[in-house]
Amino acid sequence: MIIRFFIYGMAGWIMEILWTGLHALTRRDASLMGYTSLWMFPIYGMAVFLEPVCLLLASFSPVVRGGVYMLCIYLAEYASGWGLQRFVGACPWDYSQSRYHVNGLIRLDYAPLWFIVGLSFETLFFHLA
Repeated sequence: MIIRFFIYGMAGWIMEILWTGLHALTRRDASLMGYTSLWMFPIYGMAVFLEPVCLLLASFSPVVRGGVYMLCIYLAEYASGWGLQRFVGACPWDYSQSRYHVNGLIRLDYAPLWFIVGLSFETLFFHLA
């Protein structure tokens, strides 16, 4: 479980660095600088606790599985962001500039992204199992 925690943490970091680096294209920033926060490693690593959910959902369609993972990611993102704000006084993300944010902690327009990320982590889980 500890090894998979580290694998999920690293996978999340890599995806986030790629996402933020590619987002630089929207600003016409050719440096494609990607970034993340140290806080994100344990947040992504906690995907290890969703492994039983992957097993329970294995017989369902990808649409159902992706939808459940998306909701789990939203819940984890909101809870971890709220916890960091409350107990540390800082959160590595602030979506309050987005039209579709909820308390600056989640972006509803990221639903397709979280759907894909959830199925990607599921694929990683089944490769590790």
